Amino acid sequence: MISSLVIVFREMLEMVLVVGVLLAATRGLPNSRKFIGLGVFGGLIGALFFGLFMEKMEDSFDGEGEFVFNAVILFLASILIAWTVLWMSKHGREMSENMKRVGSLVKEGDAPYTALFIVTLSAVMREGSEAVFFLFGAAQTVNEDGWSLFIGGLIGASAALLVGSLLYFSLIRIPMKQLFTTVGWLLMLLAAGMASQATWNLVVIDWLPPLVDPLWNSSSILSSSSVLGELLHVLVGYDDQPSALQVIVFIVSLTIMTILYRRLQTRSVRS
Repeated sequence: MISSLVIVFREMLEMVLVVGVLLAATRGLPNSRKFIGLGVFGGLIGALFFGLFMEKMEDSFDGEGEFVFNAVILFLASILIAWTVLWMSKHGREMSENMKRVGSLVKEGDAPYTALFIVTLSAVMREGSEAVFFLFGAAQTVNEDGWSLFIGGLIGASAALLVGSLLYFSLIRIPMKQLFTTVGWLLMLLAAGMASQATWNLVVIDWLPPLVDPLWNSSSILSSSSVLGELLHVLVGYDDQPSALQVIVFIVSLTIMTILYRRLQTRSVRS
């Protein structure tokens, strides 16, 4: 029971936080819930598929297939989240002034619906597939009946949904004019963290050099396996023992997004 609770909570935490931030960021955007919902549905189907075939996927690329898969998904999600942030910086002012005007933006085809769908799908599929795989492994190795695993998984899923809901309701309490700035920075940190995590997956399999590994060790202060450490890992890519390359990728990604975000905000205000 405990094993399935921890597995499901840990794997679901990232997907519910990502979905919660996206829901808050696109509050009032027509059809955004539809595309996020489709992403969740598609991600669940993909998670079941990849979870059942995870062992075969791991055997690909000389046994490193899972790391390659995670890296590709994370890099893709990072790029699409960054694109969503830049779209928000361009249209956030109009959206905060009059949400009815968003309809015209949607008709122009500027709304990042494709990004919303793919980011949601990738988050749910990646974490969900690992949850399915680990649960099957736990069922075979842990001396527990199916009901105990099911109840533990249900409690873990409920706890993750509670954390995600708290984040979402905290964000939507922010006044609309400040919401886009707050969520914009949160999404940029999320995207930079995903790029850093993708880098970690490639460093582990020696596809990229770590430069210095680890650059520091803060596990005695805040372990990545703690609840707070897990939250920070999801939201900003926190790692208690990161390589130098991970930190560089995080800083460079965040810097580039910040520069572009501020420039587009300035143009939006001037226009």
